Order: sequence, then structure tokens, then C-alpha cells
Amino acid sequence: MSQGVRTSPEGSGRALSEVYDTALLDLDGVVYAGGEAIAHAVGSLATARTGGMRLAYVTNNALRTPEAVAAHLTELGIRAEASDIVTSAQAVARLIADQVPRGARVLVIGGEGLRVALRERGLEPVESAEDEPVAVVQGYGGPELPWGRFAEASYAIARGLPWFASNTDLTIPSARGIAPGNGAAVEVVRIATGAEPQVAGKPLPPMHRETILRTGAERPLVVGDRLDTDIEGAFNGGVDSLLVLTGVTDGALLLAAPPRHRPTYVDADLRGLLTGQPEITREGEGFRCGGWTASASADAGRLEVTGDGEALDGLRALCAAAWTAAGEGVCELDGGKALARLGL
Repeated sequence: MSQGVRTSPEGSGRALSEVYDTALLDLDGVVYAGGEAIAHAVGSLATARTGGMRLAYVTNNALRTPEAVAAHLTELGIRAEASDIVTSAQAVARLIADQVPRGARVLVIGGEGLRVALRERGLEPVESAEDEPVAVVQGYGGPELPWGRFAEASYAIARGLPWFASNTDLTIPSARGIAPGNGAAVEVVRIATGAEPQVAGKPLPPMHRETILRTGAERPLVVGDRLDTDIEGAFNGGVDSLLVLTGVTDGALLLAAPPRHRPTYVDADLRGLLTGQPEITREGEGFRCGGWTASASADAGRLEVTGDGEALDGLRALCAAAWTAAGEGVCELDGGKALARLGL
């Protein structure tokens, strides 16, 4: 990764699948959405794998086991084994195992993914604060998780037990729309106890550590759709990242990204793994990518773009203008008209 504050997406003369040995891929919004494969995902991943790139699927969702995730991917036409899946349940189980004796009991507030991950680390999942646990772990338990489980966690934490959370994503995508995620459930317990959990999932270091330990990646590329988990996780881990625009991040969010949320590369979808990335060059007060030139006009209070060509090239040029103007801060210039000009 380049040192210092990133002021533009980078270019690459070679396909990213040739530059990096392992892709650490987010799932929701990158590989699938609402349970169905995103356009171009299946073919792009197959081509990258055939070319020698290791594919690992990294998810903050602690509910499903790696076997269940791999089975889902296989149903979609994506070849995957349980060993290709890294979950926040696995990351938090390792975090707990580093702090409690082997064989210790851990109160589980969540689903089967957490229980399996704890057993893998030699810990015993239990269901009640009366079962003599030495720690509490909380992960996404699905929409049917009983409210009483939060009370059980609160009773144990009030006794002084350490509290761990797989992740703190406030929302989770579903087939019907956006639903409350584990972070919302963590807030319930936080309000009841006043305690703070140790958190393992993206964008925090325990999750990155888990992915590297499990994949052995020497030059990984994080691929995601969220700036505050995927891209920030890559930033915290000191590795490069590819943002794909198939999920929650739009052009406006990208232009306003602070340094920790600025990806190395930007592309429309997973076909970006198979191609080079265009260079962005400085031209006077502006930045050129493809047929577009973007600039930041502080006097007018907006970002501007001129030219023609691929809309994505225009977005990359706008990122360079916005991030350079913002430096270590957040770009507050209006990019609405420029994005509209690009059809974004």
C-alpha cells in the first residue's frame, strides 16, 4: 500500500488477479445480494481462480457456519470449500481463546456459527448465565433471536464477566431490505449494562489477523462494497483494497471518504479483478482519467468534471480531485452536478 494519505485511486498495468495472490472478498453486496449472485460475479471469480488467485470469502455475519456459506456459494455456481470462508465468529472465538483457559465455558448470544467457532478453539458454549461461564460472546442471531437472550447477557456481564462481540454492524441486508444487525443488538446490551465489548469483526485488527492466519496470504487484496468495514479494515491492516459499486457505497459517499475509507482501486463489479486499472494523471489544476478531467473549485464550492467516456473513469478522476482537496479531512465540496453529468 502507498504510504501517506491517499489522494487518488491507483492505476495498475496488470490485472489485479495477477498482482495479488489472494482476494479477501466480502459477500453481501460483492458476491451476492438478497441470496442471488451479483451480475458478473460467478464468471469473474472462476476466471480469477483459474488464473491462480486464491479466493477467500470474509464475512462479518457470525450466524452461518463456514460449511453453510460454502454450500450457498456452491449453489450459486461458485466453487468454494469451508476452508475458503472466514467469519467474524472465528475471529472472536480466537480473541476469546487468547484470554481464557482451554475448555472454559462461554455464554453464547447468537447462532450456530458462534457455537461451532468456539468449539473449534476448544471452548464450551453454554446458554445461561447460571452455567458458570467465564465470558459472554454476542453475534448476529437472526430475526428470531429471543429478546430474553439480551437479558441473559446482561445478567452475566453485570457480574463482571468479559464481553465480546463478533462485530458491530448496525444493519444487515436481507431479501426484503435493510434489517437491524448485530451492532443494534450490541447496543441493547450496552444500554442495559454500561459495559463495552471487545469487538473482533471488520474493520478491526482481529478479523484481519484471522484472514491472514487462515489463508496464508502474502499479498492480499481486500474486495468490498462498504467503506466503513471493508475498506477501513484494509487500511487498518496495511493492505490494498478494491471497492466495487455493487453494494451500499455510491459516488457521493466515495467522494467524501476520509483517508481510512479511501480504496486503492475502484471498479463497477468483480470484473475489476481481471483487468488493469487506468492511471490518473495531474493536468494543471485538474486530474485526468480516460476521457474525463475533474477539478475542485473552492470558490464555487463544488467539484467539476468535463470530457466524455466511461463514467467510471470520470468517478476516478473526481476522487482524485476530491481527496486531494480534502487532504487528511473530508471533502465538503458539492459533487452532485458532476456525478449527475456522469450518470451516477
